[in-house]
Amino acid sequence: MSDPVITAVKQWSERDTDFALITVIGVRGSTYRGLGARQAMGADGTSVGTVSGGCLDVALREEVAEVIATGKARTVSFDLSSDDDEIWGWGIGCNGVTEVLVEPGSSALTLADMIESHEHRQGVIVHQIGPEPERVIKLTAEEGPLGEAVGDVLNDRRHKRIEVGNTVYFLEVVGAAPSLVVCGAGHDALPMVEYADLVGFDVTVVDDRSTFLDVERFPRARSLINSRPSELAAAVDLGPGTSVIIMSHNYIRDLEYLGSVVGTSVDYIGTLGPGRRLQRLLDDLVADGFEITPDDLDRLHGPAGLDIGADGPRQIALAVVSEVLAVRNGLQGGFLRNRKGVVSSALASNPQEESRKVP
Repeated sequence: MSDPVITAVKQWSERDTDFALITVIGVRGSTYRGLGARQAMGADGTSVGTVSGGCLDVALREEVAEVIATGKARTVSFDLSSDDDEIWGWGIGCNGVTEVLVEPGSSALTLADMIESHEHRQGVIVHQIGPEPERVIKLTAEEGPLGEAVGDVLNDRRHKRIEVGNTVYFLEVVGAAPSLVVCGAGHDALPMVEYADLVGFDVTVVDDRSTFLDVERFPRARSLINSRPSELAAAVDLGPGTSVIIMSHNYIRDLEYLGSVVGTSVDYIGTLGPGRRLQRLLDDLVADGFEITPDDLDRLHGPAGLDIGADGPRQIALAVVSEVLAVRNGLQGGFLRNRKGVVSSALASNPQEESRKVP
């Protein structure tokens, strides 16, 4: 699923449109967007994406005009943490601080090219923040505070902001989109694939019934794979960054799918159906000689989905995809009113090392 902001950067550059790219490089407290959120804004105010839900667009337009005129990037902080932020004309009430980098179209195009060149390989873009942002792509950890931070970001797949001496760096994870493997191509898989694609997953649908694997049924799936459940590990990548949902509704198929997934390094394993059915599946796998480790159990969610009272395929799909997102972001999926901090993501406790799960 392509990033509409990066697409706009490429298209506007080809048309010689005057614009600037806005990127969130720092957050503290309750903010609308997290690290790495982007917005492209033209000189005429045309905008793609958002870093604030639109509430800062008037102020951002002024910053964009200045950057376009000077050709120099600049950082801008919006402190809405005061209860009296209305006196500054914001009137937003987010009670947080958002710092953004506003850069001209020329350097934005360089960034877009860098992101696209690593579309299928995970890496970290190290942004050195300044009037002329310097960037380099890193694929492995290196020695020193900055190199070690790169390693942490690669392992955790979370953006991070750090300061080394007097220099501020924004470390941005780039690479292939998170993968969701849907095991079973029944009618209830249709909304599951649709919703997962809409929130940024590359979705693969696997089934041993070829007639079910029709691109007209699954137009949003990246790939449709005809494979036996027992051969799932050979058919798809079951490594980090991948989540799996088992939903064939056939006990033998689901048993073989689950047997193919346990012991792998996927982030999430979800099964549809009641908890007692999952326990029976696990008991049968153990009886067949499979070893179910504590790590497997930690990643196993059955019944899959957040407890929102879901009924019917669409509501169940919404609950399951929401749970997958929560797990990837290291959250429990509870009420936002019970949590302080950035609304859109989990943050590290150190405000100088705010981090955000990717996507």
